[in-house]
Amino acid sequence: MRILAPALALAAGLSMCVPAAARSSGEPIKLVWLEGDVAGMTAIYGPDGGSPIGFVEYHQKRRGDLLSSVRIAHFRDGSSDEDSAVARVNGQLEALSGRSITRDTAGQALTDVQVDVAGRRIAATWGRGEEQHTMDEHVDLPAGTYWGPLIFIVLKNFDANAEDGRLVFRTVAPSPKPIVLDMELSRGAQEAVERTGTRLDTRHFELRPTVHWALDPLVRMVAPTANFWTMPGEPPALVRFAGPRNYARQPLVIQ
Repeated sequence: MRILAPALALAAGLSMCVPAAARSSGEPIKLVWLEGDVAGMTAIYGPDGGSPIGFVEYHQKRRGDLLSSVRIAHFRDGSSDEDSAVARVNGQLEALSGRSITRDTAGQALTDVQVDVAGRRIAATWGRGEEQHTMDEHVDLPAGTYWGPLIFIVLKNFDANAEDGRLVFRTVAPSPKPIVLDMELSRGAQEAVERTGTRLDTRHFELRPTVHWALDPLVRMVAPTANFWTMPGEPPALVRFAGPRNYARQPLVIQ
């Protein structure tokens, strides 16, 4: 964070010298695919494969134009990461509210971030005992703010919203203190992925923080990158995710 702070300050000044993009990072994405009720589970692996180190359970419900989703990653050591979101889906994806909680091996919350996009507010606690911190602040959060389970919906609708193979959106991420930043989803090459003895033709995507074109190389030296592989279809299907586990950066693979 000591490295990122001056970079972010410089970016604020440099951004005034760059023409505005055709689409702002906080603009809601257009939805191509119809969202409905979904539930499922999948295994979590370490970066080297082997036996699963946990599993993810996912629940999504739609009632009218309101979509609610919860994604919980349970790990064998007893810890867990939970993300929930409520969004309006009426031709576009408009985030309304949500929550992100990380728990230790005893089930105690390490971070608890509540995001109220409609009310422009972030409330959070992180740390323990004398090291615990709290915040409750007014934050200008646009409707195109996405986190947790909403990110895959962004990925699924990438082609309808991307410009020059890239799609930028706003997010709220615990570090462990919650920070608001832009993320860039970029389309990579076609790649073959092995799944249960079968080779699948997929498209590779990268998700990385973006601050300013002049500073992004520096930011990405210290910030983690997440990778997605999707299989073409109507809609596209997620085949594999490889990236860090929240702010702790523990590498993991979900497939």
